[in-house]
Amino acid sequence: MSYLFTSESVSEGHPDKIADQISDALLDNFLAFDPESKVACETLVTTGQVVLAGEVRSNTYVDLQSIARDVINKIGYTKGEYKFSGDSCGVISLIHEQSQDINQGVDRGSKEEQGAGDQGMMFGYATTETENYMPLALDISHKILEVLASLRREGIKIPYLRPDAKAQVTIEYSDDNVPQRIDTIVVSTQHDEFDSDETMLAKIKNDIINILIPEVKKMLPENIQKLFTDNINYHINPTGKFVIGGPHGDAGLTGRKIVVDTYGGKGAHGGGAFSGKDPSKVDRSAAYAARHMAKNLVAAGVAGEILVQVSYAIGVVEPTSIFVDTYKSSNVDMTDGEIAKIASELFDMRPFAIEERLKLRNPIYLETAAYGHLGKEPRTLTKVFESPYNGRIEKEVELFTWEKLDMVDKVKETFGL
Repeated sequence: MSYLFTSESVSEGHPDKIADQISDALLDNFLAFDPESKVACETLVTTGQVVLAGEVRSNTYVDLQSIARDVINKIGYTKGEYKFSGDSCGVISLIHEQSQDINQGVDRGSKEEQGAGDQGMMFGYATTETENYMPLALDISHKILEVLASLRREGIKIPYLRPDAKAQVTIEYSDDNVPQRIDTIVVSTQHDEFDSDETMLAKIKNDIINILIPEVKKMLPENIQKLFTDNINYHINPTGKFVIGGPHGDAGLTGRKIVVDTYGGKGAHGGGAFSGKDPSKVDRSAAYAARHMAKNLVAAGVAGEILVQVSYAIGVVEPTSIFVDTYKSSNVDMTDGEIAKIASELFDMRPFAIEERLKLRNPIYLETAAYGHLGKEPRTLTKVFESPYNGRIEKEVELFTWEKLDMVDKVKETFGL
């Protein structure tokens, strides 16, 4: 019997994502001027207020308030009627120095012997379901909101959009786990005031279905476009009016969208959030490394779907375990345990080795903080950072290094593929 599976995403203007982006912008600025910075930064946003908290150890100072305001303005919260604006909100900083008790277990005389910044388990996942090896429902959900944000900024085809939005996609699968059709699409978007609620709902539904969705389909390969039939159940702003949104509608916190950030409910999640954490925190760096491992194994043909789990003890260099589940999709004559053993020899999962391999001590994190940390196209760009304390610097950085398929040939050779 066929079954349904659902994933959701949220826009860059969602309160929790505003918090994530502020936390990662602060992290980037610390790393830009001092790559050895240790940062664990949390953000709270609510009506007219931003609260920054956490621990930082760094040889540089950054203008926390200006960075937070700049992020908010770039997202699009620039108007007084939103009850939250980068130019007018209060910004309170409660950031203090990192605990020496934690630091002594992480920093060592030799960088290669750097211990894990915390205990816990992290997961990586990949599937042949999409070209970027991500779960399909989540991939479409992200794209719906990316296109919606683009239309909002353009301000021509759908001029009434405001920054806060959510999307959800339900896909029907066959018994052998092949997508058959899109069953349901839910889109809730914040909007300006309309003269009447009836006009508003009809207009928004028409624009989402006839302007937004065709633009999303253009981004997808032909085999995925065929899943968009005339029988999709659309729920567009199902509660009705959505004028009050963003931090005025709901408080936002760093790290509350961990499933949106990863695999949309596919695979697994260890529970640790990403944003605001420097790469010594394995919650972030090891999750990226596990994705890198899973993606390269699947791309090499080891299996059609792979889940990788890696675990650590705080202050300990070597992982305490590496686990692989191929969901019975393996293409090699090996047990999942044997695959895990070989993969652990191919991919060095010590914390410092991960930082070096994936170039994680660079200011690359703001770009991860909306529309998913995973499944993006690796690219190189020049970023500019300005500080009243340190001046102006330009840095060329590589984004989404964990998405590179740079180990495929080595995996194929090792597994005899």
